Amino acid sequence: MDANRERYRQVVVQPFRHLLEELAPAVLQLDSRFDTSGRTGTNFSRINRDIRFAKDKTLYKTQMYLKVSVPAPAKRETGQLYVGLTADTVTAGFRIYSGGKRKDSTLAVVAEPRINADPNWAAKQKKRLGHRYESYWYTMEKGEWTKHDGWPAAADDWKKILAWIVRRKHSPAAATRPSFPAEATKVFHDLYPLLRFTSLPE
Repeated sequence: MDANRERYRQVVVQPFRHLLEELAPAVLQLDSRFDTSGRTGTNFSRINRDIRFAKDKTLYKTQMYLKVSVPAPAKRETGQLYVGLTADTVTAGFRIYSGGKRKDSTLAVVAEPRINADPNWAAKQKKRLGHRYESYWYTMEKGEWTKHDGWPAAADDWKKILAWIVRRKHSPAAATRPSFPAEATKVFHDLYPLLRFTSLPE
């Protein structure tokens, strides 16, 4: 293992492992199905970049994510509660992506039918959370991922949504404060209903 990778593990990965240990009891209280095993891929984003076909040959990513989710049937991607770290900011929140084919995704199979049954659900979440959390979502427009600021509150939005992120930003120093695990726990508690509604079976 080269020196840069080892330093990255010490500075970023190990503190994130410690953070997961602190968050795990509260996460499992929210839902005992959450996977908190501490594995790369499952709970930690990979630090290596795939540079085989990339113009940028930087070996390591500049962002790191701690994430927890409930494994979905058929190996579909599902919603996640996460903490993200970059050089400029720390974020904590909820995110869900369609993954492969949208028609087979959790967004299409679980979230969209529930929105159809309760068209006002997203608007109610905006009212509950909008003053404290940033929300944005993505669709595909003319072959390009297109970002939409705000909340996907219209039922038609859910027919084409490919990703949805709700988060709170913190300064980079926030992650080093003793109070940060409690702050992240509060975020997870606030946003777990989004994950449950969009991702989880009854």
